[in-house]
Amino acid sequence: MTTAAQLVERITGPIDRAESLLRLERMPGRAAQHAPWPRWIDPRLVLALQDRGVREPYTHQVEAAEFARAGRHCVIATSTASGKSLAYLMPVLTALAAPRSEAKRATALYIAPTKALAQDQLHSVRTLARDAGMPEVRAATFDGDTPSEERRWIRSHANLILTNPDMLHFGILPGHEHWVHTLRALRYIIIDECHVYRGVFGAHTAMVMRRLQRIARHYGANPTFILASATSAAPSASASRLTGESVTAVTADGSPHAGRTIAFWQPPADASPPAEAGGLLADLVDAGAQTLVFTRARRSSELVARTAQRILESRRPDAGRVVAAYRGGYLPEERRALEQRLRSGDLRGLASTNALELGIDIAGLDAVVVTGWPGTRASLFQQFGRVGRSSASGADGGLALFVARDDPLDQYVVTHPDTILDQDVEAAVFDPENPYVLSPHLAAAASELPIRDGEEHVFGPTARELLDELAARRVLRRRASGWFWTLDANAHDLTDLRGSGGEPVRIVDSETGQLIGTVDGGSAHTHVHDGAVYLHQGVSFVVDRLDADANVAMVHREAPPHTTHPQSQTSLTIRQVRDSVRWGEVQVCTGRVDVTSQVTGYQVRDIYTSAVIANRKLDLPPRTLQTAAVWFEIPSALTEAAGIEAADLPGALHAAEHAQISLLPLLATCDRWDLGGLSSAHHPDVGGPAIFVYDGAPGGAGFAERGYATAQSWLSATADLIESCRCADGCPACVVSPKCGNGNEPLSKAGAVRLLRALLDRVPSD
Repeated sequence: MTTAAQLVERITGPIDRAESLLRLERMPGRAAQHAPWPRWIDPRLVLALQDRGVREPYTHQVEAAEFARAGRHCVIATSTASGKSLAYLMPVLTALAAPRSEAKRATALYIAPTKALAQDQLHSVRTLARDAGMPEVRAATFDGDTPSEERRWIRSHANLILTNPDMLHFGILPGHEHWVHTLRALRYIIIDECHVYRGVFGAHTAMVMRRLQRIARHYGANPTFILASATSAAPSASASRLTGESVTAVTADGSPHAGRTIAFWQPPADASPPAEAGGLLADLVDAGAQTLVFTRARRSSELVARTAQRILESRRPDAGRVVAAYRGGYLPEERRALEQRLRSGDLRGLASTNALELGIDIAGLDAVVVTGWPGTRASLFQQFGRVGRSSASGADGGLALFVARDDPLDQYVVTHPDTILDQDVEAAVFDPENPYVLSPHLAAAASELPIRDGEEHVFGPTARELLDELAARRVLRRRASGWFWTLDANAHDLTDLRGSGGEPVRIVDSETGQLIGTVDGGSAHTHVHDGAVYLHQGVSFVVDRLDADANVAMVHREAPPHTTHPQSQTSLTIRQVRDSVRWGEVQVCTGRVDVTSQVTGYQVRDIYTSAVIANRKLDLPPRTLQTAAVWFEIPSALTEAAGIEAADLPGALHAAEHAQISLLPLLATCDRWDLGGLSSAHHPDVGGPAIFVYDGAPGGAGFAERGYATAQSWLSATADLIESCRCADGCPACVVSPKCGNGNEPLSKAGAVRLLRALLDRVPSD
């Protein structure tokens, strides 16, 4: 049995690695708190669970189960591996298996943010129902991978349907008349991993939940919501906003925990993060630890896996086969095979994007390596929580390792670990009243069932105004009794739940015609433009041609010694100031903006050194994003007083903008890739210098507004980060951005510090 201490000794053994470990923190364990089995639970279920060693449930499981049984909406917000699934399975399986003479026939919906999580839960539910001798429980997944012949059986016979918000929107609610069996008897709606529903995806899912409740009530049902969440701030408020119902939170965690060892790791300055993570993965697997590496990008997961495979094979032939990559864009059969190998233990190391943050219950996971800040503290501890989930990980609970990239936020976290260890996790941030979200859902709802006068309050206080606007645009027809959908088009196609920006683009091998994978339409210009290098399952492809009209990118297999990085140009127009505050002569604002961007070319960089080899031009059309922003209007007198020369001002503004984007995720539940920014020494709408940070989704996602609300703390952390960085003129750890469309030119680190300190000096003392 490998302990966390032994794993730490293994990875710090090489001389060049010893200095990378900046902090080692032992998180204490806790004892279990049990409660008696509820009297109403099906005795077959109790016996099956006791046979598995579950003598009594934990206190939080019983508390949540009693709420659900009584018809009270509740959210279980406890730690990873605390047994949240049993809390909802007790009332759900008991209801599904109840004799019809004792209770009316019941059905339940289980909603997960990913297919992998739903598949894992299906396996768990079917195994438990089989062991308990409960043939009345007929569970099935209904998602995009479900064959058509199975779909007919599910509609007619399944009583526990595991699905996702996308399938609810596109596959169930539009044809609700085919789901009468399910909807008429709908007793419970389970929303798993509900902390994931943030930003635009959270807002869309909130509208889907309101539409689902409305349809269920149309058929005479009044379902109870049971939500499960990682530990988060304000879980009751977030769950209530997600469901549109008043939700009670269960937060007192009664589960035991062996504790875990958390390490903060800063790679050497000359090490690339994927190479460092790949080396760590190889050593941990070699030490006997089943290890999961979380990466921040598809390309990184491929590079980490490939690096680990190469290192292991240099030590022993065929040793690399126990390591693989896992990410979105894989074909369903590829994902299922990897998931099975992981569960069985045949796969000892996996490099994954956050596609595996949620849900696959991996027994015996000894180590987790999180490469780069995952966006929120909640996500970080959710990923760390995959460690120590069985006795195989030892009494010390295993090793959780945070590896910093050359990124300002990562460097801030690795050098200020107390910011993570001593702070509460965030609340989910999303805005269900975003008109870009709400309007198409109103159209979808009206196409499902006419929205009757007085019923619009279900969708929020702004729904009436938007319904009238849709009627004025002839999207809906207003009649005396309400609003009706009368167009021939499919109203559900108007909505992109995950804010991806359009129909997926298929990636096709031009030599074989084989479908390699997909990429969302919104990022096609940056990921699969002509000449782009695309990685899939460790194999490199080069894009021959992107056909945006046909939504296809033709590629050929090639392993060039370089990577590609898109370059773009952006302009911004202020449309509306929603709120503002004065810091002396500085104006801090939030409101609506139009952002027009165009990918104009790409850099070719050496795969090992990241040195720029060449710049290539592209001819792609511009795209305009209408969204929300926070911005700082800065008078020229302030910059002059701060000692910033006119020639250095663009670089100072640009460097401050980059660092602000990097640090906002500490205060809002977002990722830097959810944000965009623009700085100008003379913005035409402001009449002087300005810095803008905007949400990267149509209509906004709530992140910019959060930045506005915490502007002082945000700028203070940004200034501290830049000042504490040991570089001379700016680097990826402070002001150099990997997503900058201008090639990180110009940048002035010293000017950014002077500018930020001058802004903070203007903050009113009261």
